[in-house]
Amino acid sequence: MTTDKFKLALLPIASTVFGVFVLMLIVFFSASLPIFQKEGLAIYTTNVWKAVEEGEEFYGVLSAIYGSVYTSVIAILIALPLSIGFAVFVIDYAPKRLKEPLIIATDIMAGLPTILYGIWGAFVLVPLLKEFVMKPLYEHLSFIPLFSYPPITGYSYLSAGVLLAIMVTPFASSIIREAYRMIPKVYREGAYALGLTRYEATKVLLGYIKPAILAGTLLAFGRAIGETVAVSLVVGNTFNISPSLFAPGYTISSLIANQFGNAFIYKYMPSALFAAGLALFVIGLAVNVIGLILLRRWKHA
Repeated sequence: MTTDKFKLALLPIASTVFGVFVLMLIVFFSASLPIFQKEGLAIYTTNVWKAVEEGEEFYGVLSAIYGSVYTSVIAILIALPLSIGFAVFVIDYAPKRLKEPLIIATDIMAGLPTILYGIWGAFVLVPLLKEFVMKPLYEHLSFIPLFSYPPITGYSYLSAGVLLAIMVTPFASSIIREAYRMIPKVYREGAYALGLTRYEATKVLLGYIKPAILAGTLLAFGRAIGETVAVSLVVGNTFNISPSLFAPGYTISSLIANQFGNAFIYKYMPSALFAAGLALFVIGLAVNVIGLILLRRWKHA
């Protein structure tokens, strides 16, 4: 088969993938039209959830959008240094007999059902964070907005962010680890030949895999912002907007999961949930577009 024929054979596959993407976007937008016609952009700029069978319904998902972004950012801030550190340790510092078990363990973590993380987070992680992190910080640093909310239950943005960080670290670390492993030995040898210490050489080598680090970050963010079951068990599920890490909140995914079962009782709630899903769609698309732009800049730098 010639190259041109092979390209033509692959064209339907590529078109199908793109077509599914466009179709999803059309479905979400069309299903969101009733709430847009009723409220306009207020669905995204207000924090009101008024569900009534007889009366004036009104829905605003601002707190869910805020919670999704907030918990995902917390997860990335924790997961990224863990992922880079784990990748460097496994490739450069771990004894040979430990390398494969460590890699296998992270691969198993990546494949575990998310409900297991959620149950573990609700019964183990949340109490630990509440007793040993939230209460001490609140008692001594409550004058700082980040720690100003009393940790009554422990179900909060922090709990969701930490749990998400644990969940996404295996995905990010696998990409960074394999990229770090593929750095040619001549680069390593050259760094040491110039008299660099192991720490200095590691910093230089990590500079070669910035695109892989960005790709791992994007994958981790996409995984975190779309997580549903695990987050809904630990985030508190409250329509709340607060800068405090210890405040309960909502995410778009947990909102859809909690409300979709009875949404069809109400006239506009299904459309409001589709609008929330559309916002999640747009956020994910924007993050990936920004990532592609950064990758192109690095490539041409």
